[in-house]
Amino acid sequence: MPDFGFGQPRGGVIQTAFVVTDIDEAVAWWTSALRAGPFFLLPDWTGRDPVHRGAPGTAVVRIAMGFAGHMQIELIQALDDEPSVYKELLDRSGPGLHHFGVASADLDGDIARMEADGYALAFRAGVGSGEVAYMDGGPSRPAMIELIEASPGMDANFTAMWEESVGWDGRDPLRRR
Repeated sequence: MPDFGFGQPRGGVIQTAFVVTDIDEAVAWWTSALRAGPFFLLPDWTGRDPVHRGAPGTAVVRIAMGFAGHMQIELIQALDDEPSVYKELLDRSGPGLHHFGVASADLDGDIARMEADGYALAFRAGVGSGEVAYMDGGPSRPAMIELIEASPGMDANFTAMWEESVGWDGRDPLRRR
């Protein structure tokens, strides 16, 4: 299968995500220190029919997504104290690396395979035209793995963000999509 339009291979890591305490400060650092960007803001995201550790999820987060080369960078800020996979990291160790995103052509099959390998389904929600599932491997693993349902819509959306990063001049670093 060919790579996604944004240059990452199918079956590989397509995203690296960090929980931050302030999206604006995080975007400023990523754009100035690392020349990544621009970033696209989702100001208050909950997902469609979110489930956190088996119960309905109610947490609200702010998300900014951009690119560093062909790798998507996701920055996530919790906006409340509701239980969430993001608040778990903040409570345990503070802001930092949260998950690696991997595109999944068979979300239910990949969840079952990872559960058989000792991962637990920590969070699942609808996004755009698909779904995501966060798999928690426990404290011995460096981060969660987010299974991102691979679809033409996901590829088109991520590719459009990546295309805006190619030759980006540094202006307008945080954009609404």
